[in-house]
This record gives sequence, structure tokens and C-alpha cells, in this order.
Amino acid sequence: MEDQFERYQCQIALPDFGVPSQKLLNKAKVLLVGMGGLGCPTAQYLAAAGIGTIGIADDDTVSLSNLHRQILYAPQDLGLYKVDVATQKLKQQNPTIDLIPYRMRVSASNVMELIAEFDLIIEGTDNFDTKYLLNDACVIAGKPLIYGAIHQYEGQVSIWNVLQNDGTYSSNYRDVFPEVEPSQIPNCSEGGVIPPLAGIVGCMQANEAIKYLTGSADMLVNKLWTINVVSGRTQTIKLRKTMHATITSLPQTIPLMTLEQLKQTVHNLEIIDVRSAEEHKKFNIGGKNIPLNQLHDLLPVLGKSALPIVIYCLSGQRSMEAAKKIKEAFPSKEIYSLKGGISHIHH
Repeated sequence: MEDQFERYQCQIALPDFGVPSQKLLNKAKVLLVGMGGLGCPTAQYLAAAGIGTIGIADDDTVSLSNLHRQILYAPQDLGLYKVDVATQKLKQQNPTIDLIPYRMRVSASNVMELIAEFDLIIEGTDNFDTKYLLNDACVIAGKPLIYGAIHQYEGQVSIWNVLQNDGTYSSNYRDVFPEVEPSQIPNCSEGGVIPPLAGIVGCMQANEAIKYLTGSADMLVNKLWTINVVSGRTQTIKLRKTMHATITSLPQTIPLMTLEQLKQTVHNLEIIDVRSAEEHKKFNIGGKNIPLNQLHDLLPVLGKSALPIVIYCLSGQRSMEAAKKIKEAFPSKEIYSLKGGISHIHH
């Protein structure tokens, strides 16, 4: 414990922290979903602070476009699974903690089992489907969830679904964002993001985790913290829990298909590009071009196809939205969204 005390001396010295709080961190089990721009700094600071067990879940590999903001990875890591690289580097940073990598895509079929063993869930995901899925799973399981989001120059942090003294739970993602139209909000690869913003928001998520685990009275419960890094302005908005329908089931997860899988089965698939006609004309990987805003009118035609459908766009965001719309119209249809879109092969 001497070495441990020396390692954590500066945080133990904090007013109202001390050895008791450090012991709480050492006993804690935290799950991080998403090891990208937010997951990297969050994981680094939680590992450094001495969180006893950290689970990290992600099915993605390191790509060149990640390196400007995903600070755990280096050029020699390209093509390797993020959770494998992150586990190795976090272990080097703090050999005394347990790290559990989950090289998997979190879906409706595995999320409840995944979160069951952890005290706190943190999401650093870059898509609305996973944010809603994790939110709903945490509400059903009665687990707190730390939320983070970044877009261009702006970021947000909150902690959802915290058990209150009166036995009720604090506001959750659906209370604040009941309906988000993903195609209206580009993700990092389409809309861009300034690198330090990921660090700032990830650090705020780690800070919120430490506060929750040590029983801080002043957390971002029923509050949404926002920052604009151009103006330097931060705001904390008070949230009210709305009386939306109770969450009792998980949203459906659309399966993903990789480019390699697509190439292997291309002759047995109906391929659809839901980007604009201009984008399709500039560069495409084949298939019909049905822009997302025209999809509704052509649903009857798509329903007649006997082949499984694979939908693609630049980043995978519009294709996921299109896939969900087709699935709603034809529940028995086999449908996929191209994983990661075509941004990495875009010419």
C-alpha cells in the first residue's frame, strides 16, 4: 500500500477526498463504451486515478484519420483493434489496475449482459443509435451512465439515470433528446471536430466518474454541461425529467457489413447508396443511388427485392437511418448498413 499511497498522494491530499475515497476508486468497476476521441482521454485519466477495474468495449480498428484526436494511438497501431492497443498502453500507465477488453460491437443482444458487472457506464460513442441503446439499457438495469458528445467546436457532458434520495432516477438521454434526426447532425468524419475538444470533454467525463464513485454531492445530475472552444464559453443547463413513456425494451440493432464482406457477397446483394446524386456521381462503389430524402417514396420498390439489402453513405450515419426506415416498413427483410461508410476509400 506504500507504493499505492505514493502513486495517488496528490489526490488523497485533496480536501474531503483522503484514503477512503481512494479505496472507493480502487474497488470500482467502470465500463467505457467507445475507445475513440472521448474514450481515450477518459480511459487514461481513470486508469491514472486508480479505478480498480476498467472494461473497454469497441469493435473498431485504428485508422489514420483517428490519430489527430485519439491520443492513445500512434502510426504503428494502424489496422490494430483499438481495445487491444488501449489495454496495452493503459496497463503500462498503471499496472496495478485490471483492464478487460471487449472487442465487440455493443448491440441489443449483448448490452444487458455487458453492463451487468459494472457500477458505472461511460459512453464515448459517435452515433445516436448506440447512445439510445446504452441509455435504454442503463434505465432498464438501473445503472448510471455518463454521456459525452462532441461536434465541430462544441461539446456536452452529463450523467444520466442516477438514483435519487427519494428512490426515483434522474433524467436520462431520452428526457433531453427524445427524437434526434441523425442525418441532420454530421459526425466527426463529415462535420469535423477540433482535436482538443475531445480531450476536454473526455476529461470532464472522467472527472464526473470520479465524483460519482466517491459520492460527491455536486454532480452533473439533471444538468447538461456545454462548452464552445472557440469562445471558451461554458454553460450548465438545468434539466427537468419529463414524463415520457417508460423504457421497457431496447431499440433494434441494425447489423453492419464490412467492405470485405460486401466484396465477397456482392452478387447476392441489393446495394444502395443513400448519398446525394452529386456525391454518388463524384465517387461510388456501385449500386442504386436513392438519396435519403427520396427513400420514403421508393420503399414499395425496395420491398419487392428478394435479395438482402446493403446500404452505404460516407460515414455510415445516413445509411443506418435508411436501414432503420426500411426495416420498419419490412420487418422480415434482411438489411445491413456498410460499416464506417466509404470515407476511408473516398477518392
